Amino acid sequence: MNIGDKMPKGWLFILLLPFLVNCSSPAPVEKSVEELRVEASRHIDTTAVRAVVNLDSIEGRTLLDGLSAEAWILVDDSLGLLISEKNANQRMFPASLTKMMTCLLALEQGNMGDSIEITEDVFLSKDSRTRLGDRYLLGNLVLEMMLQSDNDAANAIAKHVGGDIPAFCQQMNEKAAYLGMDSTYFANPNGMPNDSTYSTARDLLVLARYCMRDSAFAEIAGTSFIDIPLLDGRHLPCHNTNLLLGDYEGCIGVKTGYTRQAGDCLASAATRQGVTLFLVLLNSRSHSTRFTESAILLDYGFRVMERMNRK
Repeated sequence: MNIGDKMPKGWLFILLLPFLVNCSSPAPVEKSVEELRVEASRHIDTTAVRAVVNLDSIEGRTLLDGLSAEAWILVDDSLGLLISEKNANQRMFPASLTKMMTCLLALEQGNMGDSIEITEDVFLSKDSRTRLGDRYLLGNLVLEMMLQSDNDAANAIAKHVGGDIPAFCQQMNEKAAYLGMDSTYFANPNGMPNDSTYSTARDLLVLARYCMRDSAFAEIAGTSFIDIPLLDGRHLPCHNTNLLLGDYEGCIGVKTGYTRQAGDCLASAATRQGVTLFLVLLNSRSHSTRFTESAILLDYGFRVMERMNRK
């Protein structure tokens, strides 16, 4: 008698089940929208462009050698293609590029209809347009902070959203760690001089790309001018300090920065013919050169991508 005759029906399947389970491929786990957003923001391909394009042959390449900026990084956003970098991993002062993180957390955690007063504990009395006792809606104060780079506004937002400024800074650093910004630490919400605050061009690029994937953030960063109402009926005309908006074809953001320690900085993004470039430029020589040098890099980047797309 065959041993199989003494076994219950289906015995072969039962005996083989562990083997079948171990050998079967696990079902692919679908990534969430948030996981894809983080992944896209962090991804940088450092080899693809050089494998396809002779970068030295691109018009404008020699201009990059004369730029005054101490550090920069330029990428194509859709594929994360690295086009150009200089000292991109060097720790530097981020100045008001810090406010990208402050804006992001305010949008994620705050109620834009909340009322906020500029109180003594957030009032710096200089470098800001907000005044002691002024009252705003949170959404309008966020616009004031981002467009005018208002330091008191950043303090007031941090206190309101985080409960107090140190707690908010902890949230900033937790978010930075979540995004993989391993060479970044925020000691305040506005980027004012502080030896404990540092970042890199690469980390700030990750932050800018992540932020601009939030439609509310992108709308703010791309606003050239808005009339901001205070709750007492007054209005403040608010011009964006990013002069590339309106002056550079396709510019969609993002944020200016300056302190004496950091020099002149700019995170910028521009879109042309379906190609979106992101650039972070740190410690340029002057207020004007941060814009002209960013334009030179972006122009170069679009030429590189045009050549790539022809291959």
